[in-house]
Amino acid sequence: MKLVPLFAVAAFAAFVGSAAIAQTAAPATPAKPAVMAPAAPVVATPAKPAVAAPAATAAKPKMTPDEKKAKSKACSEKADAQKLHGKARKSFREKCKREA
Repeated sequence: MKLVPLFAVAAFAAFVGSAAIAQTAAPATPAKPAVMAPAAPVVATPAKPAVAAPAATAAKPKMTPDEKKAKSKACSEKADAQKLHGKARKSFREKCKREA
């Protein structure tokens, strides 16, 4: 008798036997209630009053697009005069544009 066929048969029998042993009945699932409980009523909440900003933190007046362009161009010219490039130029321009 050859070992290979005997080994194959034994492996197959072990596989089928273990699969049969491992299978168990599924646990019973609990039944769903026939009637759902009513949902809680939706209650409207009153709107909160708007809170005014303190006078010390008043916002600056908005700049028009033309004013923004002029400020950006002036900052670029200042950066060119200082011969700035890369990150140094970017940080300089950002700081320049923030200044009033």
